Amino acid sequence: MDPALSLLRTLVAIDSVNPSLVPDAAGEAAAAEAIAAHMRQIGLDVRVQPVAPGRPNVVGILEGRARGRSLMFCGHIDTVGVDGMAAPFAPIERGGRLFGRGSQDMKGGVAAMIDAARIVGEQGLPHGRLIVAAVVDEEYASLGADALVNEVQADAAIVTEPTDLQIAIGHRGFAWLDVETRGRAAHGSRPKDGRDAILRMGRVLSRLEALDREIQARAPHPVMETGSLHASIISGGRELSSYPDRCELQVERRTVAGEDGATALSEIQQVLSDLAALDPEFEGAVRLKFSRPPYEISPDHELPRGLLASAAGAGVPARTVGMSFWTDAAILAAAGIPSVLFGPGGAGLHSVEEHVNIADVLACRDTLARFALDWC
Repeated sequence: MDPALSLLRTLVAIDSVNPSLVPDAAGEAAAAEAIAAHMRQIGLDVRVQPVAPGRPNVVGILEGRARGRSLMFCGHIDTVGVDGMAAPFAPIERGGRLFGRGSQDMKGGVAAMIDAARIVGEQGLPHGRLIVAAVVDEEYASLGADALVNEVQADAAIVTEPTDLQIAIGHRGFAWLDVETRGRAAHGSRPKDGRDAILRMGRVLSRLEALDREIQARAPHPVMETGSLHASIISGGRELSSYPDRCELQVERRTVAGEDGATALSEIQQVLSDLAALDPEFEGAVRLKFSRPPYEISPDHELPRGLLASAAGAGVPARTVGMSFWTDAAILAAAGIPSVLFGPGGAGLHSVEEHVNIADVLACRDTLARFALDWC
């Protein structure tokens, strides 16, 4: 079996569900241990970087024979949850695809980048330094990438997220916001005494739906297209025969260049202000919980141009594109590391049936190896 596919099967078989998303989930420790052992076996100098209890980054370094430029391959080893999946950690090959949680997002890319380092090491890296970073927590708050850039720098980076073998030069950002409406608790038989916080949240939801339509109708960004907004989680009420005094809504706003968490916060504050102007009894508040910025690199930068050439040399008809999802590339770039995304294709991101295209994993691996030798 090809070494990249063997490693991919090993990684998919390891439960690395992010415990920040799913309480008491396994986390990344076992996957990190397997990756560290594999990196040592193929001759990399391995550093294990503690990030949170039981959640380490793994960084493998291949030094060239002479000084030159450095290149980082970066991928995350955590996954989302597995509810509804019949056999999430049983890597099954069928029709040129490998199925299992994390196969596409993004253990296929991780296997490709690590095996690319093996090829580069076997051929001999004449110059520079190749850094292979497997990081934790990208699916939640990217604690791994934040910790990585505090200790490791590079002249350029490729994040091997699933891009269908296209070269992504930008992606959207996001903001998470908590919205609350307040009512007044009372017995369900006494409507004059109570104020229904849930029905008041209904007014908010109607306005947010209209806001989302307006955001998506704006002129699209050439790489990121448009932002969006959706209601993610809602809760409220205590029992059937009581007026609810609170209702809480969690909202995600996807942002494009020129927008950030403050933009999202201001938009929802305006919604609440408008509703309060219509009804003096309306009480609502919004809080920005967390945000990450969008990211873009020029298509004329030597990193995407060079990767296009390497892809062509490996028989991959790549082009530059934008991605809808956020990635650690934004963190690397903010730390001064120009970055692009390049990874295998597949389907089923965050769904109950996820797969990666096997041929894409190998094509990604070959392109990365070719580019590393050229860049460094």
